Amino acid sequence: MHINPAQPRIIELTEYKANFFQRDEIDELAGMELYQKYENQVDVEFPNFRTGYQWQLKAKGWVGYISVTPELHLKINPKVPIQNLFGMLEYAYNFKGFRFLEGLMDCESLENFYNNLAHILADKVLERCRKGLYRTYLPKTQQLSYVRGRLDVQQIIQKPWNVKLKCNYEEHTADVKENQILAWTLYIIGRSSLCSERVSPTIRKAYHALQGLVTLQPCRAEDCIARQYNRLNLDYELLHNLCRFFLENSSPSHERGNYKTLPFLVDMAHLYELFVAEWLKKNTPQSYFFKQQHPIEISQNRHFNIDILLCDAATGNTIAVLDTKYKAPEQAGYTDIHQMISYANTTKCEQAFLIYPKDLTQPLDIKSDQIRVRSLTFSLDDNLDRAGQTFLKNLFFSLNHFKTHTDN
Repeated sequence: MHINPAQPRIIELTEYKANFFQRDEIDELAGMELYQKYENQVDVEFPNFRTGYQWQLKAKGWVGYISVTPELHLKINPKVPIQNLFGMLEYAYNFKGFRFLEGLMDCESLENFYNNLAHILADKVLERCRKGLYRTYLPKTQQLSYVRGRLDVQQIIQKPWNVKLKCNYEEHTADVKENQILAWTLYIIGRSSLCSERVSPTIRKAYHALQGLVTLQPCRAEDCIARQYNRLNLDYELLHNLCRFFLENSSPSHERGNYKTLPFLVDMAHLYELFVAEWLKKNTPQSYFFKQQHPIEISQNRHFNIDILLCDAATGNTIAVLDTKYKAPEQAGYTDIHQMISYANTTKCEQAFLIYPKDLTQPLDIKSDQIRVRSLTFSLDDNLDRAGQTFLKNLFFSLNHFKTHTDN
């Protein structure tokens, strides 16, 4: 596991804000690397007449850290207050309520937050190793010189000359997905460029504690979700939530010569969607419930997921469809409006809401046949819980106003 100790030059951006740099501040090869490999994260304008012969870089809704080359790293700061970014992460990854996060809220940067969270994960993995890793029985088939488990009688009849016996048995092993997720996540963290000198030794120690017992297998963030836990591995739920955070926000590896690294990038649109959905689930008023990422099948090979459904607890009927948009345009886009009308038609409800982090300059309120589409705000600028309560108040006011209007 390689941890890069070099101290590169770091340039800083803020999401959605154009930043200018002198021509000699960014090497042309580094600019090409950024342009070719991170076009979804950063708009790159090479020095030209329009930019005053400067580099123009603009982050596109991602925050985090990119190792462009060994010599040049890019740090992208969020436009939302850093405390609120951490608050969103708490809800999105189900960290809310755990005491260890209290100290993290004082972190002044995403790098510090990353390092501290990585240190917590490594410490908890080491603690679990000391107690003993979770093990379970897995079916295994092997050619053995002795009998173990059940013999494959059919093979003995067909190949009586074979001195080795094909046995089917169960092995009590720690090499299971629960532990493979931990090993892969520690491997990913170790390859990032964010590990400080304080944290790196603990990451290595935890990773090596798993070696020999657990196979290094690629894991995805999805592997951490909806796993089954019992009294023997209940503490793994928190470990897997931590792993999900790192796996979901670590981009695929890019290579340049012998230099390998994993950037750490948070997709703010995805985080906003997760945060709003989790906050609503934990603050649902009585008589209602929210569904997250509800799948809708259009045909055999086509389907889509609706961000959030508001449903009636008594009947289960859908009252409204909600979709988050992490952007602040002056007005809602036609594509978004048509999408919401389609969602409402599919779920047989008459109310649809587009949710933005800031008030639109031109708020949306239109009606298409029986479907009404409106914009609402779940702000990220103030206290998140206060902003959530304001959002709920406005949501139910809009629903009740619509119901009164249609009844009349």
